[in-house]
Amino acid sequence: MSNCEVFNLSALEVELHQVREVLRCVLHTILFNRSLGQVKPVDVDSELFDITYVHCGDPEVVARLEARIDEACAAFERKPQEVAQLVLAFYEPRRRQVGWFGKGDERLFWEKWVVNFCIVQSDVFAQDHHSLAYTNARSVRQAQRQAALEALLGEVITALNQRRAHIPPVVSASPCSFPWEVSTSGGSRLALGLGSVKRLLLQSAPPPVLS
Repeated sequence: MSNCEVFNLSALEVELHQVREVLRCVLHTILFNRSLGQVKPVDVDSELFDITYVHCGDPEVVARLEARIDEACAAFERKPQEVAQLVLAFYEPRRRQVGWFGKGDERLFWEKWVVNFCIVQSDVFAQDHHSLAYTNARSVRQAQRQAALEALLGEVITALNQRRAHIPPVVSASPCSFPWEVSTSGGSRLALGLGSVKRLLLQSAPPPVLS
């Protein structure tokens, strides 16, 4: 674990129904840039944001990641919370000695991406949701979240390009070069206090409103 590079991304304020699409944008961006084998890049237009991201073009990888995103969103819906956290981790499988005669498998993690959310309640069912003031306010919030997601993807790309020395040698020609897993704060692996995420939000400069 001492050689594991951890990228703790800036917290993003979203409504619950936006979490799925944000995860698609962020996780596919990371996986594509860590797919050092033969890939067939596929451009994908986001369903909720004016953003195009790229995935590696491998149906198995796309299906597996979508299943992990489904599980994460289901967990967040079952247990509503202000703070949510998801981790995408890359590892090397290793064999280790167990006792005198046995051997076991272990995962040597070399990179982790921590995606932090501050989930806010949706006001889509507000009584005045047909009013002009409501429509204008919701448009402003959507523009702010769009800008925040663009900034987060920029942060991801910068980290991907600047910190590469820890990446192990590629030993597979498959599109997704390294084994990976996804976990959430709902389990016992990782936890982040509400105060920590709120501090992340306060320390980050507010994103500009798109015109």
